[in-house]
Amino acid sequence: MKFDVKGQLGKYPILREIGKGATSRVYLARDPFPEREVAIKVFLFDEHAERHTERMMHKAFVAEASLVGKLNHPHIVEILDAVVEPDHSYLVMEYVAGGTLEAHSDVTSLLPVHKVVEIIFKCIRALEYAFQHGVIHRDIKPGNILLSRGGETKVGDFGAAFQQRPGMQTTQLTGVGSPAYMSPEQIRMDALTHQTDIYSLGVTMYRLLTGRLPFQASTQAGLTYAILNTEPTRPSALRPELPPLLDQIVLKAIGKEPAARYQSWLDFGKDLSQAFMSLRLVGESVSDSERFNRLREFPFFGDFNDVALWEVVRIGAWKTFKAGTRVIREGEAGDSFYLLAEGEVDVSLAGKLLATLRPGGCFGEILYFSDDVHQRTTTITARGDVTVIEVKAEAMRAASDGCQAAFNKACMRVLIDRLVQTNRRLAQAA
Repeated sequence: MKFDVKGQLGKYPILREIGKGATSRVYLARDPFPEREVAIKVFLFDEHAERHTERMMHKAFVAEASLVGKLNHPHIVEILDAVVEPDHSYLVMEYVAGGTLEAHSDVTSLLPVHKVVEIIFKCIRALEYAFQHGVIHRDIKPGNILLSRGGETKVGDFGAAFQQRPGMQTTQLTGVGSPAYMSPEQIRMDALTHQTDIYSLGVTMYRLLTGRLPFQASTQAGLTYAILNTEPTRPSALRPELPPLLDQIVLKAIGKEPAARYQSWLDFGKDLSQAFMSLRLVGESVSDSERFNRLREFPFFGDFNDVALWEVVRIGAWKTFKAGTRVIREGEAGDSFYLLAEGEVDVSLAGKLLATLRPGGCFGEILYFSDDVHQRTTTITARGDVTVIEVKAEAMRAASDGCQAAFNKACMRVLIDRLVQTNRRLAQAA
């Protein structure tokens, strides 16, 4: 609905609009005392709105308004004031210059792994603090976590939260939360504890690490079924650089039953601290942007758009081999496809040299088209030091439809080219 702030809301001069939704607007404003910038979230109550929608908006406003001055934590957006007017209500909040983690939840824009771990650790500290004050967020997702321009993390948007008050019965509001990040108990409308936030933060971590959700479906019913019944793909299958410890942490956080999850924020934080320390010891490797640009040079990826190519960057494991190393051996079981990034390799069968591959060449792709693990048909030997990109068949099958389609087309082009070359050799030998 139309809303004109006319340059000022209460004592707050409005500088500009910085966000909007179907039923709310967010403005950057100035608090004259103390002199500082603030964000004002305006709830627009429409007298013609459905009663359910109006009730949800009112409860969301009340939930956040009740936190004015209550949660004072470096990683929680502070709510400074709440005002009720006849046709609208608004919250005055700490202004965080930057954006939400939604900007870093796609395969094309993921943050470095150590930064994701740092962010999640700060969220754990924030949500543990909120829980100690009787508050459960209930809508943790990338869009509700802010990342300032200086790299600081802030949990915001407590509109779906409820507070546990001693001696009082808590009324749960159904239908809140974002479906893909909802815990199984939220979907079942069971009683909720802090473990629902642990689950949602685990899903958020999965998304920030892989650019994918652990459970996906084309319909709401399908998504609900997946969350309640199916097991997620390991994060490292979608991004092989991830250490096994992160797999364990994420999968434990998103356990289907609360008993299978972390029992406390403290336990979650302890495991994540170990992962952070191990990542610091490993140090930084070649940047994803460098890998992306390198792959873009290869004809094999000519039909990949940027999003599909970023997926390959995420799911591919870059490995180096010394001269003379057999990368794969004929007769061995295998389930990976390889692309040669640097150096040269020899392709042989029964000790006879068949071909030499140069950067951009691929091998092992035929097993991708098999449902089961099969034996290698050739031996690949490094001529000198080489760098290869290994893509597991499991990871490629879990990739997006666009990525798989581009990969299938590229592989067919390679196979046709090899068939043409074989026919030429046979014709010359005849």
